[in-house]
This record gives sequence, C-alpha cells and structure tokens, in this order.
Amino acid sequence: MKITHVEAWAVTMKLSEPYTIAYETIDSATNIFLSLETNRGIVGYGCAAPDEVITGETAATVLGAINEIAAPELKGTDPLRLAKGLESLKESLKSNPSVLAAIDMALHDILGKTAHLPLWKILGGYRDCIKTSITIGILPVEETVKRAREWIARGFKCLKIKGGLDLHTDVEKVLKVRETVGGGIELRFDANQGYTVEESIQFVKKTKSAVLELIEQPTPKGQPNLLGRVTSGVSIPVMADESLISLRDAFRLARQDLVDMVNVKLMKVGGIAEALQINAVARAAGLEVMVGCMDESSLAIAAGLHFALARPNVVYADLDGHLALLDDPSRGGALG
Repeated sequence: MKITHVEAWAVTMKLSEPYTIAYETIDSATNIFLSLETNRGIVGYGCAAPDEVITGETAATVLGAINEIAAPELKGTDPLRLAKGLESLKESLKSNPSVLAAIDMALHDILGKTAHLPLWKILGGYRDCIKTSITIGILPVEETVKRAREWIARGFKCLKIKGGLDLHTDVEKVLKVRETVGGGIELRFDANQGYTVEESIQFVKKTKSAVLELIEQPTPKGQPNLLGRVTSGVSIPVMADESLISLRDAFRLARQDLVDMVNVKLMKVGGIAEALQINAVARAAGLEVMVGCMDESSLAIAAGLHFALARPNVVYADLDGHLALLDDPSRGGALG
C-alpha cells in the first residue's frame, strides 16, 4: 500500500459561547483537517488543532508545514509502516506538534481500516468506556454554579472548574459548586499557570471541604520546580499540563518526582504514538495519566478517546473540546 495523495484544509468553527481561562478568552477555533489517500482506496483522516500559546502554531503555519514538508515526504510511502513514517518527519516538524498529531491520526486511521478493527483494541483494548470531565471556564461565581447545575442535569458526573485569576473568588466558586452538586460529583480544578506556590497551597487548604480530585498546572509552565514545591506541600494530587510537551518533559517530571499526574494532549505531544511513549514513562514512575484536549473537532477527540481506552494507567479523561464547536464537519465522531 502506498500514499498517493495528501490534502489539508482549514475549518474555522465558532463556539456556542466564548469561554475564559487564566490567560485568554476564546470564541472560535480553527482546525486543520487532513486526508491521506492510498492506492488501495483506503483514506485516513486526521486533524490538527493549533494553539499559538500552547503548541506555537497557527492555522497558516500548520497548512504550510503539511503542504511544504509533510506531503512531499509522505507521498509514495507505505502508511502501514507507521513508526518509520513518523520518525522520518519528527526532525523537520519538531516545531509543529499538531501537524505530527494529524499525520499520526491519519496513519492510525488507515491501520484500523486495514485491520478492520477499532483502534483502541489494536492499541491495547484495556477498557471500552471512560468518564470525561466537562470544563467550566472562568465565570462569575453564580454563573459558574448555574453551569454546574446544567451539566449535572445533562448527566455528567465530573466537572473541571477553571480559575487562576483570583484566589479568593476561586475558593468561593469551588465551595459553592460543591454545596450545589453534592458529594456524588467529581470536581477538578485547573489554574492554568495562574498561581504562585503559596497561592496554590492556600487554595488547596481553603477548599479542603470540597474534596477536590486534583489541581491542574497551578504554576507557570517554564518552572517545573515550582510544581514540585506545590506537590510536596498539598494533600491532593497535582497534575502537569502545560509543563508537559515532550517525552523529555515527561522524563524530567517523573525523574524529579515533581507531580502526581500528567495531562497528555495529542496536539501538544505529536499524536498517539508519542503519547504511548509518554504514558510508558508515566507508568514506570507510578504517575497516573489524563488524556486531555484543546478546542478540537470530534475527529481529534475520537483519537484521544482511542488512546484513553487502550492503556490501564490512563485513568482520567478531559475530552469535551468538541462539545461547544458549531458546524463541526466531523460531529458525531466521539461522545456525540
């Protein structure tokens, strides 16, 4: 089997409503869709969700990298030699992790279609379902509580509350949400790098009665030692997100015992193949893994879901990035 044609196109999708995190407000998302056609009539599809803050990419740079670097390299190659194909592109696309993720997805799609098996079974098939959290962006306290009620009414059992702008407001939000939803709902908190070490410790102490499941990336990504200080100073698990971009990051975080958990996003790390390697490092270090997402189409969310279902220590999922996207051309690909 050979790849005969590579095509990429951008789709900008409005959000049903904008949301705010510690460092920006988002009202739309542009994803780059990719197709790899083969001489056997099998077509593999992938998707890139670039984020200039997180991945260092824009829609324009992604399209340029696919058309100018990836396409010439991929044409004529055997898509079933997945490791060879991805390895040949790693160096030239080292600044384009979401491009690698899209190519990785498309190659895995071809593999699954060729084998006539769902990818999660090919990758390991550990479980056949996983609970996802639903994210509530930074909103006033009462609006946060209202959103929490709405999501719970729709059947979701786990909420992730965003914060990091104001410690006292964040504490009030968490406590009021817990009071509203009761003890049977899991609550997670993501500060998106917005806290100091001291603020992180204070936040955990003041929200102890809310029984938070974890706190995600409370301190700046470029100073992983700060995460370590939070981890050693609080009573709940600390998760790295923005501090984990590469396999080397995973090794450093694990070797220095800086966190309890890591958030693996296919767009940051470069796809499923790389995520599996990071997951292996995490498992060796006794770290639990959450598979997360950006503002991604259902197609990209589906790839993350296959990875989450495959491995035993991927015990958390935050795969809700597609739910607010309007006019998603791949809607229905994952989680409705």
